[in-house]
Amino acid sequence: MRNWLHKYKSYKQRTSVPIPDRILDHYRDELIDIRLPVTISHLRTILGENDDFEVREFRVFGRYDAAVVFLSTMADLERINEQILKPLMFSDNNARDQGTEDYLKLNDVMNNYLNVALAVKTNELGLILEGIMIGKVVLVIDGNEEALVVGCRKVEKRAIEQPQTEQVLRGPREGFIELLDTNLNLLRGRLRTTDMRVKISPIGARTKSKVAVCYLEGVANPKLVQETLRRISKIDTDGILDSGYIEQFIEDHPLSPFPQVQNTERPDKTAAALLEGRVAILVDGSPFALIVPALFSQFYQTVDDYTERFLMGSFVRLIRLMALIFSLIFPSLYVSVISYNPELLPTDFAVAVAGGRAGVPFPAVLEVLIIEISMEVLREATIRLPQLIGGALSVVGVLVVGQAAVSAGFASPITIVIIAVTTIGSFATPAYNGAISLRMLRFPLIILAGILGLYGVMVGLILIANHLLFLESFGAPYLYPIVPGNWEAMKDTLIRGPLWWLNKRPSYLQSYDGNRLPSDDAKPDSARPLQFSDKEETNRD
Repeated sequence: MRNWLHKYKSYKQRTSVPIPDRILDHYRDELIDIRLPVTISHLRTILGENDDFEVREFRVFGRYDAAVVFLSTMADLERINEQILKPLMFSDNNARDQGTEDYLKLNDVMNNYLNVALAVKTNELGLILEGIMIGKVVLVIDGNEEALVVGCRKVEKRAIEQPQTEQVLRGPREGFIELLDTNLNLLRGRLRTTDMRVKISPIGARTKSKVAVCYLEGVANPKLVQETLRRISKIDTDGILDSGYIEQFIEDHPLSPFPQVQNTERPDKTAAALLEGRVAILVDGSPFALIVPALFSQFYQTVDDYTERFLMGSFVRLIRLMALIFSLIFPSLYVSVISYNPELLPTDFAVAVAGGRAGVPFPAVLEVLIIEISMEVLREATIRLPQLIGGALSVVGVLVVGQAAVSAGFASPITIVIIAVTTIGSFATPAYNGAISLRMLRFPLIILAGILGLYGVMVGLILIANHLLFLESFGAPYLYPIVPGNWEAMKDTLIRGPLWWLNKRPSYLQSYDGNRLPSDDAKPDSARPLQFSDKEETNRD
């Protein structure tokens, strides 16, 4: 653990400015001047070309020259007036007469007169410039070798709303927003423990986006935390605008279609992941948290599985898993059977299919590819259109295009039905990044089915299975617990066992505290407090 702390300190030092920008690199080691006019002139030279750059000069207690420097579009003007200017310009007579020296000490101002919680003294010009650019206010008083960097950033944020990409029937309705401080507040509100650790560092030379790594000390394996910090510290870019940027830099296999980092808008889901021993990554400006490591089984599980009773949760999870399998192999099976093995179909059904395809001028593989591509185009258009128009297009567009394709002889009715079932199955996959990977793999499977029939489908599925067996996420097998087999973890994979069955944390995380429940006997109390005795039953009758 001591070695890990040393590595984290070096990580903080390396990531403070990953790639210095031109101006900060030039002024990083320069110190401010003790004379106020020289310092102000220097700051005007560096930032004066910005129209929102402001310098408000005034006299402290009517005696000492001073100035506040800030960006009007980033700083909170009301807080500047109330917490800085007003206390220093309108103090009582005792404050005006208390100084006998030629200059006012910055410590006296900081400790006695300013009504601010976040204030740091510094004499480094580079740190002053960084503070101004992120919305802080710099107070400079003539005669002092240091300036005061005060946190007065103006924060504009949207209200906390229900997550748009992870709808639930039963569960919390709060979702992350773009502000990191609010997201950490939502997370700490669910994990009220001193074991929670949050490590924040800026990433990106020009954006300096705050990235927070969250975990539970004593639960998360220190090696997992150390590896997460190491991968983040190696990110060498000029800007991080969303958590998706971080995901692409830290995943194990960037060329794989399957996601190896889970993302979520839900604070409750993130808290549950931390309780299992995982690590969460949040980025300022993004409403999505990243969770590592991530396994294949996590992408078809939802919060509803745990908030509902285990029988209902298991049933819905199995339905969701079958829909996921249908969305991957249904079109390719249809193409292979129609093109190469029609004898596998019942006679009546084969005759009906042949009658429906009588006027179609394309082979089955080309027909399915055309309809599939059309559906993908329609789905993408629905996402990008405004919400009111997109809802109408998703229903009307499918009906009109499908009916027109059948009437014009471009597609058979059975093909439209197959593609419709496949599309509905892909919608049942909760994770968008997991669903889109299966949608992408449908096309090579359809092509293989058109070339080799059922053999092609089997070859494609074997290649996909081998690829999944090869994948890892931060060292965890992607198909765990199916491969390698683990009975304890299987209780929460294909089905969702009762909560008192899930008394162990996932073994692949190698958590320090592997127990969730104190014992295997932590079952619901089956006492019957309303049971009547025979005498009470007689009296009641």
